[in-house]
Parts: sequence; structure tokens; C-alpha cells
Amino acid sequence: MSEYNLTPPKQAEAVVGAYKKIEETVVGAYKKVEDTVVGGYKQIEDGFVEKFLTHEGETAEDAKKRLAEEQAQRAAAAKEAEEKRSAEMQARIHSGTDIGRASVKRSLETARASVEASRNAGKH
Repeated sequence: MSEYNLTPPKQAEAVVGAYKKIEETVVGAYKKVEDTVVGGYKQIEDGFVEKFLTHEGETAEDAKKRLAEEQAQRAAAAKEAEEKRSAEMQARIHSGTDIGRASVKRSLETARASVEASRNAGKH
């Protein structure tokens, strides 16, 4: 029986090394592009906030913080309103169910009374 040699040949090591260099180059280039795009976006965002969203004497960073706080307050208010609507809906559903149960109960009582009256009428 022959034995297996699990050590990679020299050519495989060279190919793997070449692929790693290509990977590092591509990933490095991607990171540079990403940093450039994100940096450009931040500059545009800061300019917009400074021009249109700042109050008098407020910096762009202060305006961003204020806007984030206002958005958080709006989100909390919307969540609270949704919870209130949901609770009101559940109350309506339960009250409708209670009305339906009461209606069925009255119908059953009426039917029982009618059956009982029929039985009693047959006895006379």
C-alpha cells in the first residue's frame, strides 16, 4: 500500500501566494474607494445640514444631534400611539366578543324557554 503525501507542492504554494497578493490589492483598492465615497458623502451631508437645517449659532454637529433627538422623540411618540391604537382595538374586539356572547346567551335562553313552553303545553 502506498502512503499519501499531504504536503503541498511548491507550485501550489506559489499559486496561493499569488492569489493572496491579488486579494490584498483588490481589498485595499476597495477600502480606498469606500473611504473616498463615504468621506465625500459626509462632506455633502455636513454642507446640507449647515445650509438648511441649522438654527442660528448652531454648528452642523449640534444640528445633527438635535435632529437625531427629534427623530427619536417622533419614533417614541409613534410607537406610543401605535400601542394605544392596538390597545383600543383589542378592547373593541373584546367588547364585540362580549356583546356576541351576550346575544348568543339570550338566544339560547329564549330557545330553552320556548322548548320548555312547548313541553308544558303538551302536558295540558
